[in-house]
Formats: sequence, C-alpha cells, structure tokens
Amino acid sequence: MNFNEDKQHTLARSVNISGTGLHTGHLVDMVLKPANPGFGIQFQRIDLPNQPLIKADCDLVTETNRGTTLELGDAKVSTVEHILAALAGMGVDNILIQINGPEIPIMDGSAEPFVELIEKAGVLEQDAIKVWYVINENISHYYDHKRVEMVALPSLQYQITTLIDFNSQVLGTQHAELRNMRHFKTEIAPCRTFCFLHELEALLDNNLIQGGDINNAIVVVDKAVSTEEMARLAKAFNREKIEVKSEGYLNNLELRFSNEPARHKLLDIVGDLALIGYPIKARIIANRPGHSTNIAFAKKIKHYIQKNKHAARDLPFYDPSQPAVYNTQSIEKILPHRFPFLFVDKVIDVNDNFIVGIKNVTFNEWFFDGHFPGNPVMPGVLQLEALAQLGGIFCINAMPPGKYDTYFLKINNAKFKQKIFPGDTMILKMRLNEPIRRGICNMTGTIYVAGRITTEAVMVAQIVKVAELDS
Repeated sequence: MNFNEDKQHTLARSVNISGTGLHTGHLVDMVLKPANPGFGIQFQRIDLPNQPLIKADCDLVTETNRGTTLELGDAKVSTVEHILAALAGMGVDNILIQINGPEIPIMDGSAEPFVELIEKAGVLEQDAIKVWYVINENISHYYDHKRVEMVALPSLQYQITTLIDFNSQVLGTQHAELRNMRHFKTEIAPCRTFCFLHELEALLDNNLIQGGDINNAIVVVDKAVSTEEMARLAKAFNREKIEVKSEGYLNNLELRFSNEPARHKLLDIVGDLALIGYPIKARIIANRPGHSTNIAFAKKIKHYIQKNKHAARDLPFYDPSQPAVYNTQSIEKILPHRFPFLFVDKVIDVNDNFIVGIKNVTFNEWFFDGHFPGNPVMPGVLQLEALAQLGGIFCINAMPPGKYDTYFLKINNAKFKQKIFPGDTMILKMRLNEPIRRGICNMTGTIYVAGRITTEAVMVAQIVKVAELDS
C-alpha cells in the first residue's frame, strides 16, 4: 500500500496498551483513538475531573528532566517523547491519546512497542491535505554550557543527523542518521533509552525511576562498581543478581545496534520536534542534543513558522544542481506552447497533489520591450499564464496515456503581491484543491521569488483529449 505523505492520516480503529511509568512507577492504561482531520495530537487525562485535554505543543512543556512533560492547568503527562516519535515515524497526524495516569508507559524504553500498536490499529488516509512547512533559511540553536549545537537547514525532505559525545570510553563518539522517515520503523524505533550508572544512582537517591527496570534502559557503567553497589542495584530492580558486562553495560545487555544510544537520541529528537505542531521539511543536524535543547529548538522553529507562516507554507525548496523531473525538451512533448510563449523552463517536483516548476526571468524576454520601458516588470497576466502552463502539465500527467490539451475555464482571487523583475527566479507551484472529475481540474497556484509569495490565484481548467477536437 502506497503512503501518501501529502494527506492527513489517523488510525483505522482504537487500540490500547498498558505499562508502568518510568519515573512514577504508576501502572497506566493508554488508549489510542482515531480523530478527525485537523485535530492534531492531543492527550486526555481520563482519571482527572472533567477529563482535560492537553495538546501536543512545545509551548506547554514544563519539564525536560529525563523526559518531556506537557502540562495545562492541573493536568500533566510525562515522558511523551517516545509515543510522539512513533506517531511521527508512522505518519499519524490526528489522534486522541487517553491515559489514566500522569505518565506514558516506558515499555522497553524504545518506540517499537508503540509502532507495533499503531500497526495493529492500521493507519488510515483521510480526505484532507497535509500542509508541509519548509525552512527557507538556516535556524540555529546553541547552548555553550553543554556544547550543544542544533541547526535546521532547507531540504526537500525531513532528515535528521545526530552526534553524541559524552566523553565516555564505553560509548565513544557516535552518530546516527535518518534520511527518510520511512526508515524510522526499522532503524530508529527499536532503540532504547540509556543512562550512565552514576546518573542511575542519583535518580534512585531522588526517588525517581520507580518504574525502572534493567530491561527498559541501557545502563552504561563508566566506573568501577563495588559489590555493595551491585547488591543495592539488584534490590532496587528486584533482581537476585546484577552483573557488569566487559564492554561496560549493566547485566550483560546486548545492544540492538552498535550505535543504539545515538539512534535513541535521534528518536528523542523526532518525538520532541513533533511538538512544533507543524509538519516540517528540513534537514536537522544535532550535536549533543537533550530534551531541554530539543524543546528550545522546537520553540524557535515554531516561532519562525508562525512569523513566516504564509511564506513557509509549502514553500518549495529549489536546488539548481539537482536534475529536473521534466526539462524543456520534455515539456515541449507535453504542451503545445513554443517560443516566445513557453513560460516553464523545467519541472522539479510532481506527485498526485501538486507540481513545482521553474521560470527564469531574463532581460531578454520579448515583453520587456513594451511593458514599462525603463522599468521592466513582468506582466501579471503572463505570470498567470506561467501557472496555467504548469497546471496543464500537471493535468495531462494525471490522465491515462493519450494526447491532451488543457483550457482554463476560470481564474479566481488573483493577487499580485510583489513585482517580478529581470534576474528573478520564479518558483511556480500548483496544488490540487479537489480530485479531478469529468476532466475538470481545480487548483491553487502560487509563485515564489526569493522565499516570498509574489502571486496567487485559484484556477479551474478543462482537460480535452486532442482527438475530440476533430469531431
């Protein structure tokens, strides 16, 4: 089954899971329920009066010590990062998470049990467009005290690279990479949380990790351990005996990946950045990340999107070094237009819902001779013509094999927000507003120049098979 990342998704049915909270030790029941398009991800504390809802939002994060906690009024939900990572990794946009306790169950310390639960429910495509937000400039976050550096770079996909260095002979320096979210299930989800033995002792001293177990975390032993300390740990984890493996992991633990700790840090980033509240396309590079810096970074990205929301909404990223989907020669095989009336130089992206093309504006354009001499401005009607031609390519591309032409029936709400001059590169985008029916295609066209919207219009076209013209 093909997964359409440009549509919103929910679960096909409700599913439930039970487990113990890592820090509280409370046994909790959790139910995942389908939700309508636009609902987003929301938690519901069904054990509290009025069963309050808490939105998955970085602005509601109140604690980041050993996990991420959301809080609204008197209701809170802790350790939300693993379930959020599983939902993001499986492409679930809309879901209600009901829980009868203050903390998400830790399970085995990874996101894999939640991924399996989502698969058990099934992921259901919804009849609603998923709007992606793109980053068109570098967004950086630094925390010198812990030598943390995080940056979001423009990208056509959501990609993450993580580097960790704890100055540990056991772990060494590790990195992990997620090039495409479809690899999350197998490459990232199984990776468990980890901590160092000295941190574990401090957590026990502070009455934390009451639900901890050596089977739901990797414990890195970074110092010599006395017999008395081993006995204390065995008692804390209700075990007869605890040992230290020669590689430095507690109780002969075998890693699922050689760089499992780095992969888990990447898992945490996926979960924490889901709290941005907007689906993003960017390349994330994180050096020595943690929950507190992840959330600070998420807030910075969210602020950027809100400040530039109109421009960031689906702003296509153009890399001139990448090959075109259709070059000029290919376009001439689809469209009947020729010089001087062909206004699409190449197509850089196309799928079932949208198409993106490029028009490079030069001073040699024929229309500059007569359109505002001495002040060359591209005519608005020709900007719309460029969008219409790109829409024609999209319409014809969506049809069965054959020869087709497209004729625009109507143009609504045309807006010209910025002038277009010689030297500008027009990024053209046509997005389908509704399924094509009876040869009628309804699309929204947008032109971007230098990261800003210059032109918008809603356009309706009719697709006509060329053979029909002769009858």
